[in-house]
Amino acid sequence: MTRSIHIEQVSAKRLSRRAFFAGAAATMLAVPARADDADDPYPLPPFDYKRLPPDFRREVVAYNGRHWPGTIIIDTSSRQLYIVLENKTAIRYGCAVGRDGFRWAGLADVGRKVMWPRWTPPKDMIARSPEKAKWANGMPGGPDNPLGARALYLFQNGNDTLYRIHGTTEPLSIGKNASSGCIRMVNQDVVDLYRRVPVGSRVIVMAEGV
Repeated sequence: MTRSIHIEQVSAKRLSRRAFFAGAAATMLAVPARADDADDPYPLPPFDYKRLPPDFRREVVAYNGRHWPGTIIIDTSSRQLYIVLENKTAIRYGCAVGRDGFRWAGLADVGRKVMWPRWTPPKDMIARSPEKAKWANGMPGGPDNPLGARALYLFQNGNDTLYRIHGTTEPLSIGKNASSGCIRMVNQDVVDLYRRVPVGSRVIVMAEGV
């Protein structure tokens, strides 16, 4: 990523209580139920966000950048994901990013969206962890699947990058460098993002330290 993108990154300054309740941003965290909720085969149990540090809890924040509403911005250095809203605001979510040697950055688009996705470990992952070979043909979606409740598949120039934004069975990994390169979110958060983001949405993954 270029430094200009870093300069234009999301401002994480919190909205004042008065501004939050005065504007439309006050309603952005309460997304109405949708048809896909009724079709969800595995309703999610509640998650206690107090188990996460405050900076990794879902929140509406001020946004002073130049990106269009609907853009997803992932700040790998702070382990935070933003979706840009109208009225100079964004929703900030905590996330987990790739551990050392597995981080990546660049521009992508959401090429697919899947509810309770199937997980197929890449060959290099199986080489590192042979016990995953039993899922070489894919692990069915469900509560024990490491991709969690939803996945957004990231494409570049029409090709699957093999990176995803997805849920997790390890919510306490949020805020850490813990994955093999994918972006993990609390299941409730990735469901919220999934509802808001259409296929084709732009995703900006910022390089750590840039």
